[in-house]
Amino acid sequence: MPYAPADAHVRFSLHPDHHPAVIATTTGPTADAARSHLHDAGFRSTSPTTMVLARVDREEPHYAVKTAERLRQLGFTTEIEPALQEEIDTEWTWANYPMPWCTREEIREVGAEAQRIHDDIAEGRLVVHLHAHDGHATVAVGSYATGVRRHVHLHGENHLRQKTGIAFDTEAEAVSEFHRLYSVAVRPGPAPLTDLEQSIRQLLAGEIPSAVEETFAPAAEPPVAEPGDHEAFLAALFDEERQWERYRPFDETTIAFHESLALRAQFDHEARHRTDVAWTIAEYDGPVGERLWHATVTAGTPVPLVHTMLQYLDAPPFTIAGDLDGVLHGAAWRPASHPARTTWAAPDGTVVFESTPHAVEDRWTLYGGEDLGRAAWTIRLSAGVPHDLLAQLASTAADLIPSPTQPSPRPLPAPGSASQSAAQLPLPAAVPQARPPRR
Repeated sequence: MPYAPADAHVRFSLHPDHHPAVIATTTGPTADAARSHLHDAGFRSTSPTTMVLARVDREEPHYAVKTAERLRQLGFTTEIEPALQEEIDTEWTWANYPMPWCTREEIREVGAEAQRIHDDIAEGRLVVHLHAHDGHATVAVGSYATGVRRHVHLHGENHLRQKTGIAFDTEAEAVSEFHRLYSVAVRPGPAPLTDLEQSIRQLLAGEIPSAVEETFAPAAEPPVAEPGDHEAFLAALFDEERQWERYRPFDETTIAFHESLALRAQFDHEARHRTDVAWTIAEYDGPVGERLWHATVTAGTPVPLVHTMLQYLDAPPFTIAGDLDGVLHGAAWRPASHPARTTWAAPDGTVVFESTPHAVEDRWTLYGGEDLGRAAWTIRLSAGVPHDLLAQLASTAADLIPSPTQPSPRPLPAPGSASQSAAQLPLPAAVPQARPPRR
């Protein structure tokens, strides 16, 4: 029996409100056949002509192009919009991935398995009985509807969720072992949905793309520095702060030495992209001592954060903002534990503070954006950084996020001005900018 002609057109584009989800729009007499193939590839219908691919492993562009290739082989006409093609052509990897020995393809395989588990839970094939937090990650016990040794333990969230490798013959055996492992931390039912899982559920709830902009609020953008802001701040540093001396060995680099000879800040004038390292800051154990800690700051980082770091080093305040946890908790930042790290996210998700306790170079990371792999800017601090400085940075970062009672941050006076106090650092207004592509 001959097949019907593949007379349909499929256009693939980035979702406007959930980067990097993909929308497939189908037209033509055999659009139903094309939609069947799209469904097999993980796309879900949101209207009679549109389907959405939204994954917990954030690999939508990769799977979209594979789907487009398959449809072309079947005779369908496909079109990939330029913005999506740019995402497809951009190589990226997860920052601080907890399994650094994995190749890019192996990371993708781990994410694909996490996606299968997510889909099994969302579609009712895998029922989660209990969950707990083991101090680093979310764990759970569940049962598949069919299969041999179908009772399993799960570990992790989103793109890192995996089966532990141990399968049980009965539900009672799996649940009993789960209670033995996690004791009083055990809670009934599945764990609360992560922010990513919630947004995916919303995307697949049935809204057509034209209605998405009315249903969902536009994603908030992280505060970033405007071009030239860091140059202006550097000039003000030498004009107003007499304890810093300028040395410029090359046209593209300026080095600022503190009068104590134990502090140094290096500025790269050639840092153009917001994710290029613009500042390297270090503290030493005396003029000829060992380096105690260091930090790197990218060009898109809001100037108040650099200002906070240099002011703290120059004249640590008599009163500090408090401890890091207390500052972020007081500002309503959301804590979350992941394998090998802990994060605190601002209420609007635009700035994240991350701790990796076992790392040396990047023990602490402060970045703007939903994900470190696609951050608009980044501050990385090594082990040894003073905890008082971390608290000051956290306080400044929290003040960068407008609140209902404080619609915009305060302007930043020049370094050393009379209105500036060590205990409270004024901040410049943040200018929303487009999120940069993944690197």
